[in-house]
Amino acid sequence: MKQTMTRADLLGLGFMTFAFFLGAGNIIFPPMAGYLAGENMGFAMVGFLITAVGLPLATLLAIAYAGGGLLTMTRMLPAWVGTSIAIATYIIIGPAFATPRTGLVTYEMAVKPFIGSLDSQLFLTLFSAAYFGLTLFLSLNQGKLLDAVGKVLTPVLALLLAVLGIAVLIAPQGGVPAVSPDYMRYPMVKGLLEGYNTMDTFGALMFGMLIIDVLKSRGVDNVSQQTRYLAVASVIAAAGLALVYIALFRLGGTAGGVLANPQNGGELVAAYVAQLFGPMGSVVLAGIVGLACLTTSVGLTSACADFFHTLWPRFSYKQCAVVIAVLCAIVANVGLKQLLVISIPVLVAIYPVAVALVALTFMRSWFFNQGVAFRLVLSVALLFGSLDGIKAAGFDLSAMNFLPLFDMGLAWLLPTLAALVVSLLWRVPEQSAVTAE
Repeated sequence: MKQTMTRADLLGLGFMTFAFFLGAGNIIFPPMAGYLAGENMGFAMVGFLITAVGLPLATLLAIAYAGGGLLTMTRMLPAWVGTSIAIATYIIIGPAFATPRTGLVTYEMAVKPFIGSLDSQLFLTLFSAAYFGLTLFLSLNQGKLLDAVGKVLTPVLALLLAVLGIAVLIAPQGGVPAVSPDYMRYPMVKGLLEGYNTMDTFGALMFGMLIIDVLKSRGVDNVSQQTRYLAVASVIAAAGLALVYIALFRLGGTAGGVLANPQNGGELVAAYVAQLFGPMGSVVLAGIVGLACLTTSVGLTSACADFFHTLWPRFSYKQCAVVIAVLCAIVANVGLKQLLVISIPVLVAIYPVAVALVALTFMRSWFFNQGVAFRLVLSVALLFGSLDGIKAAGFDLSAMNFLPLFDMGLAWLLPTLAALVVSLLWRVPEQSAVTAE
């Protein structure tokens, strides 16, 4: 069996990782943020890149550092807690939100422009069935993911994105939009929060183990080699994502006058591309969106199926993939607008837990009592993150305005940092320490 990878294989692995990340949210959120930020686009983009590129990269590196996925990273917690965190993460990023969103964005941006009056709930249902049927077909053989996604679909996607990015840079189609109120005071913080919506930090928690499984299927069984290849693939993917986001922010930041009062990034990109490329614009956009969302859908479905098969071996990988694909097709029928309304408060609430877990993984050896550190920091992150999530859902939490950074949607940050400091200083032995099995 092959123990090393050629440069072409390694580049394909990096492209595959990039394609897994580049999905629905990565296309619709950056241009809208650039549009709303106006002249403050630069600050907003920096914040967005921190959470949408930096955190996923750090998460993949944390998985490589820990030598495993979510269950390995949470092994300092009681087993049922770690398993519960993993299950919740895979459900959220899988059939509940992220994977159905890829199908909905594909429908809204790559299908609706061509079907006109045929647009209906019935057509959406039929499309969802076909889209997730194709996803299932491509997900059933993990050993061929590198060839199908990394060496075939992604190069085509990269070419289309390069055409769009270069065109946006050399031929902007509008002026600088006015700054929206949300981006007046703290544009970088607003960009940070918008980066949550890509869900890529959660995606990284899933894709890390999927990439390792792909490496195993290619004959790379040495753990140190797996870690090195995963790190290289992560850097390639992060570089690709950063370039795409910069181009899309530039698109939004030069879209003043292109479309009056766009409701979302999908509308904005569609109008911009149509003006940029003329009649061929819809075809170019359909190709970009369709490929980007499909590759992400395949990656998420494969990662979820692999996790649940590993967790419950009595169910085969194929059975898990079929169930996930069916659930995604069902959830997709709620529509894009409703799915986004539901998902954003959930993401705001639980993103701090993912960030804290990554930090704890890198800092684990620094703690005198690792079990106490993990429990304390993650509990604090979840508690204060939940407050941010409840506020994002539209509930009146003005009574909590005394909390530092609460008005900025970052109430979790300082308490979580304080919990980390307390954990570093904690020197009391635990009576029943949690140990790795």
